[in-house]
Amino acid sequence: MSSPSAFPRPCTRVYLVLIALTFATYSVGELGLSGLTAALLVLAGALVKGHLVGDFFMGLHGLRGPWRWVILIWLLLIGGLITTAFTLTPH
Repeated sequence: MSSPSAFPRPCTRVYLVLIALTFATYSVGELGLSGLTAALLVLAGALVKGHLVGDFFMGLHGLRGPWRWVILIWLLLIGGLITTAFTLTPH
């Protein structure tokens, strides 16, 4: 048996980051922050969360080739389209 490490496992750290990002998004809504900058920060947090879920909880972290890139390309495509829609909308 190995002794327990002082630090949590990588999946636990990722889970804690996901919780922190979710709390940050919730805080933006509760504080009533609005505008393009707030919207893009929330979107960036969602894209980071999607990437972390794909890498660590869908098991794509250790893969090579196109399968690992599918989730990342999809997130960048959707994030880019949403960002474009937000920035092109008249204020």
